[in-house]
Amino acid sequence: MDDRNMRGGAPLRARIEGGGTPLMTEWGMTSEAGVLRDVLLGPAEGFRWMTENAEWSSLVRDTQRKGYSFDKQLAMRQHREMVDAYHQAGVTTHFLPLDEHNPYQVYARDSSFMTPYGAVICQLANPRRRGEYAACLRFYLEHGIPIYDLVSAGNFEGGDFNMVGDKAVLLGYTDQRSEQVAAKQVAGWLMAEGWEIKWAPIDPFYVHIDLMVCMLNQDCAAVCLDTTEADVVDWLRARKIEIIPATFRETMALGCNVVALGRDRILSSAGAKGLNDKLRAAGFTVYDPEMTMFTRAGGGVHCMAQPLRRAAA
Repeated sequence: MDDRNMRGGAPLRARIEGGGTPLMTEWGMTSEAGVLRDVLLGPAEGFRWMTENAEWSSLVRDTQRKGYSFDKQLAMRQHREMVDAYHQAGVTTHFLPLDEHNPYQVYARDSSFMTPYGAVICQLANPRRRGEYAACLRFYLEHGIPIYDLVSAGNFEGGDFNMVGDKAVLLGYTDQRSEQVAAKQVAGWLMAEGWEIKWAPIDPFYVHIDLMVCMLNQDCAAVCLDTTEADVVDWLRARKIEIIPATFRETMALGCNVVALGRDRILSSAGAKGLNDKLRAAGFTVYDPEMTMFTRAGGGVHCMAQPLRRAAA
């Protein structure tokens, strides 16, 4: 099927039933570890804390218990510092079109994820966030980026799609933010393309699998060993992936939620001091802007970044 948008541009469903979907040539990625060339971010202008998001995030509930308050100017400054870090690393930044009705579109990883065949448009769990798909879809269509497919079986969010290598993905679900039925839909598409799927069911307390496991380069990952199931850790080690551990406290403050920039460069945050020290000791260059206005709202730098184009790892 080759549904096309009304302008006759990028296909609304590039996926070929049964597999064999062609790889994109200008966009896409084959892992989370290649040199990041282009990244999709959300606009900070419309960002504010949504108190109703507490139902969907243990991290937000913790922020409310501790009585933290939102500072818009601080949020804008922190977001600029993050964008500057990308630019220092030679990454081209793209932004979702602003929608004032969707302040959490700043967490661009939730509403879509990238594959070598095109972007997948996700279905968000929180009813107040479901409209984020519109700006997301607009961006891809206007930039001629194919849509691999749209999740339709239930809730699935991009933080539970964790590409650890070429045609190998760690697929999480909590049956809240991401549901097993929707994860199985995504898995079915990729298995038809010849992918290896490693299931990572987690408790809703942990929100998404990318809070606990993030690739640093093709041979190394940051992992919270206190929360990650043993079979997932064994699977990573069987793939010869070295693990740099993050503590439980760091992980629940989004400290393990980092972005690999390629060439052993990592975008982290100032709050992950212990992990950042370990990364530097291991030879990584670390960019660590302060990101408290975003982490206290439930998402770290990995949650805020949707890679659009990576070089092969």
